[in-house]
Amino acid sequence: MDWPPGGSTPVTPVIKAGWLDKNPPQGSYIYQKRWVRLDADHLRYFDSNKDAYSKRFISVACISRVAAIGDQKFEVITNNRTFAFRAESDVERKEWMQALQEAMAEQRARARLSSAYLLGVPGSEQPDRAGSLELRGFKNKLYVAVVGDKVQLYKNLEEYHLGIGITFIDMSVGNVKEVDRRSFDLTTPYRIFSFSADSELEKEQWLEAMQGAIAEALSTSEVAERIWAAAPNRFCADCGAPQPDWASINLCVVICKRCAGEHRGLGAGVSKVRSLKMDRKVWTETLIELFLQLGNGAGNRFWAANVPPSEALQPSSSPSTRRCHLEAKYREGKYRRYHPLFGNQEELDKALCAAVTTTDLAETQALLGCGAGINCFSGDPEAPTPLALAEQAGQTLQMEFLRNNRTTEVPRLDSMKPLEKHYSVVLPTVSHSGFLYKTASASKLLQERRAREEFSRRWCVLGDGVLSYFENERAVTPNGEIRASEIVCLAVPPPDTHGFEHTFEVYTEGERLYLFGLESAEQAHEWVKCIAKAFVPPLAEDLLARDFERLGRLPYKAGLSLQRAQEGWFSLSGSELRAVFPEGPCEEPLQLRKLQELSIQGDSENQVLVLVERRRTLYIQGERRLDFMGWLGAIQKAAASMGDTLSEQQLGDSDIPVIVYRCVDYITQCGLTSEGIYRKCGQTSKTQRLLESLRQDARSVHLKEGEQHVDDVSSALKRFLRDLPDGLFTRAQRLAWLEASEIEDEEEKVSRYRELLVRLPPVNRATVKALISHLYCVQCFSDTNQMNVHNLAIVFGPTLFQTDGQDYKAGRVVEDLINHYVVVFSVDEEELRKQREEITAIVKMRVAGTASGTQHAGDFICTVYLEEKKAETEQHIKIPASMTAEELTLEILDRRNVGIREKDYWTCFEVNEREEAERPLHFAEKVLPILHGLGTDSHLVVKKHQAMEAMLLYLASRVGDTKHGMMKFREDRSLLGLGLPSGGFHDRYFILNSSCLRLYKEVRSQRPWSGAPETSHRPEKEWPVKSLKVYLGVKKKLRPPTCWGFTVVHETEKHEKQQWYLCCDTQMELREWFATFLFVQHDGLVWPSEPSRVSRAVPEVRLGSVSLIPLRGSENEMRRSVAAFTADPLSLLRNV
Repeated sequence: MDWPPGGSTPVTPVIKAGWLDKNPPQGSYIYQKRWVRLDADHLRYFDSNKDAYSKRFISVACISRVAAIGDQKFEVITNNRTFAFRAESDVERKEWMQALQEAMAEQRARARLSSAYLLGVPGSEQPDRAGSLELRGFKNKLYVAVVGDKVQLYKNLEEYHLGIGITFIDMSVGNVKEVDRRSFDLTTPYRIFSFSADSELEKEQWLEAMQGAIAEALSTSEVAERIWAAAPNRFCADCGAPQPDWASINLCVVICKRCAGEHRGLGAGVSKVRSLKMDRKVWTETLIELFLQLGNGAGNRFWAANVPPSEALQPSSSPSTRRCHLEAKYREGKYRRYHPLFGNQEELDKALCAAVTTTDLAETQALLGCGAGINCFSGDPEAPTPLALAEQAGQTLQMEFLRNNRTTEVPRLDSMKPLEKHYSVVLPTVSHSGFLYKTASASKLLQERRAREEFSRRWCVLGDGVLSYFENERAVTPNGEIRASEIVCLAVPPPDTHGFEHTFEVYTEGERLYLFGLESAEQAHEWVKCIAKAFVPPLAEDLLARDFERLGRLPYKAGLSLQRAQEGWFSLSGSELRAVFPEGPCEEPLQLRKLQELSIQGDSENQVLVLVERRRTLYIQGERRLDFMGWLGAIQKAAASMGDTLSEQQLGDSDIPVIVYRCVDYITQCGLTSEGIYRKCGQTSKTQRLLESLRQDARSVHLKEGEQHVDDVSSALKRFLRDLPDGLFTRAQRLAWLEASEIEDEEEKVSRYRELLVRLPPVNRATVKALISHLYCVQCFSDTNQMNVHNLAIVFGPTLFQTDGQDYKAGRVVEDLINHYVVVFSVDEEELRKQREEITAIVKMRVAGTASGTQHAGDFICTVYLEEKKAETEQHIKIPASMTAEELTLEILDRRNVGIREKDYWTCFEVNEREEAERPLHFAEKVLPILHGLGTDSHLVVKKHQAMEAMLLYLASRVGDTKHGMMKFREDRSLLGLGLPSGGFHDRYFILNSSCLRLYKEVRSQRPWSGAPETSHRPEKEWPVKSLKVYLGVKKKLRPPTCWGFTVVHETEKHEKQQWYLCCDTQMELREWFATFLFVQHDGLVWPSEPSRVSRAVPEVRLGSVSLIPLRGSENEMRRSVAAFTADPLSLLRNV
């Protein structure tokens, strides 16, 4: 059996294929030639042997017989339809009939075998979704069925039941995309299927079903095969369906897809559902072994010990029946086998502590299912919990089972359903009581100080998951209560925020805020600790190990799982945000002052807080406005600069303050050639305002040329460094630096500087290196800016050492550090080369910008999207002049923690929305020039280059470096001011070689006696190939003759853009032309040999462009014969 690349879905081998004449259904005597293909499951016929999708298919299981009906003719007969075919000869007809009869016999044998083993008959698999949809190009609605990893199209419901369809789409090559409120596209490399549903809800359901089919098509069966090795695991634990490929990892049962959907509805507190085929990372060797030891055998001996036959599920049971049964089975424990100790909590806990030290997993399962406390105290301080006991005993399978059940609810036979909770977990019992001072609950954040008189003394009791407050300690009826399950956030304001010295705030799901106060810090701390334990589940209990300013749960999205928000637990302590996500109990700390971006997206009703750090982006959603606004303000405050020292500033990746980053970058990009840079002072008022903005939130300040003068920015940087309380070189080491400058021996002095540099705090050390590196670049342009090393030392010596300018040693230190920059800071050749390249590129950009009259921002912050342009996929990245497209792509994937698999051709695309075209950037292409050339209708997106593998295969198999052939051609008259009379597309002959692209308006036969083309074979136009920009796509309003086109753009020396459009007849031709363009433009290096390498140094790509010759030509001259080229396609290439 064949297997497709990139997936595990078996491809049914073709039994027989060939051309046959088919009689149309109207019974006409005119036969139509069709390409017919037979495999074990279907007989399909196509218009052409190159078509990917059939005109019709007939299920082999539905064929009743095959009969000969005359010369070379035969019939394929089903229950309701007869299909007539005609072969070229009697021999061929006999072969077709024999192949069909053998396929029918094999199909029936498989059906009998399947029935014997309770397996479904092939082709009878129930669809995941079926119904009517509109499909563009068809007059009537089609009946569509999503079955496994395929989408099947039928004319109507009747033909669906008959097994006679139009075609089916293998979703291993499919992708679904929302178009508008009711429409969506199913895209494949061969065709786009545009569907419309009756409602928005239906559209969402279809999208979900098709995305599931894609996931199934790309899944792997390795884990499933291993788990099915245990016989009970081969059938669903709940309904008995064969080959179940889902599982509940805490219940340790294997289930089918239909039951898995209902298990999810029970919530993660009852069943944690995972796929055997798709969630590969979940399936560790230990978990697989656990399923082989327990699995459906032990699981059903416990959970289904008392199921009456009348209540048992069947594979065909309805969703509502499944739901009721699974609620009773797992949430209520209705059918479980009761443990002899059931009802005696103390004995259950003791038995659990004993069982986990043995290999008796079934006993552990029964004890937990009957109420034993998974976090009960064992009596051993060194191993206080059952998990610790199992670890101490070396029982790895027991440990795995306990970990998977840490948050599982105990089944309860309640008459009323339990309240739905975001986290259905058994919370530890916490008790505490005492007097608290309380204000009236509020529905808004407390912006003003609450006076002491606004607090009322109340007796408060925390117990059984409820915080109750009474008028006094003798009162029986509480004034009110707060359920721990309803608490979403607990906040601790700074001391003396309100009338009482120590206060804490409790936020609930009902959008209420409760403020409590005490004078005693110890008592307040104890209350906060107890309330936190009462509402935080064991999953997130590690967050309680340290003090916090804010603790609670929030909806979030992260990584590539952006379709649906999940709830995570967060704690804020200082400038550190810790998070625990449902995927695992590990804390994931975010250093807020080191964020690359902190922004708010969405409208006032649906706000999203975006936190971007180097390796991921986190989206925190405002589902509940009250506590979200509290989190928002607290995180913004924590992410801001906390004081005046360097370590309290907002920091970049290299521990350099963002203030220094912003100023140095701006001056590097806009002020290197400014005369007297750093010597001249900016305007005092502007400098002061700028510095205040930077100190308040440097991350949000974007310096732009024309808005800030370089002298204002340079003065702000000097003022910041001079005002540092401890100085850049610190008070403790300042004298040692000054003394080192007096050492006469240069080598000894440099060695001393290196010693002192190591002693500086990390932030100071990183800042010193960044600043001296910048000054080293400034002095490289001293011929223009008049600021040589000595002049810079005069300015920065007193600034950095905070002296009055009288001590010459301060200037000498700075001068020595600049002169010996490479040695003191251990700068290697590669770092120095990249620095020089970046400076050179910036100067070139500024020269080009001056010539064109444009100005550029000093920060060069670019918005780049991952896979598609959506708010939740955008990334804000600083683009240095040396950054290549490959480096940008890897940076984006690194941020979103996206792994690069084999044959994943991730590429950065320049997308022009107005032109409806996109251009994959060459991996070595510099991004900064592209960024400066982007219009308002353009953006960058990182996504997989779907055609790259096919293009590389073509380039590997072709002979020679040239490409030639006919294409449809059109000029853009709106840009060129001239063009073809009709403004349409016209046939032209093109030749592309390593140096140029040639256009021929006329093709004539060659002279028979010479073999050389006539003079009219000289090209009408010719363009240097490396000066062209080729975009995939042609805008629809031009009405291109085919959908396989590209747009060619050229910018003249006067910065006038010219462009024209080319269309190919097939997708393969388009790929071949585009691959050849890439090949000749980049000297044969189309894709890096090591795309994920760590060292990403690549050859520098030339900035700017070469002017092209504008296209001209008469449409009448392009209607000539191509007979000569049919006879000898290389006739024009002999002179190339």
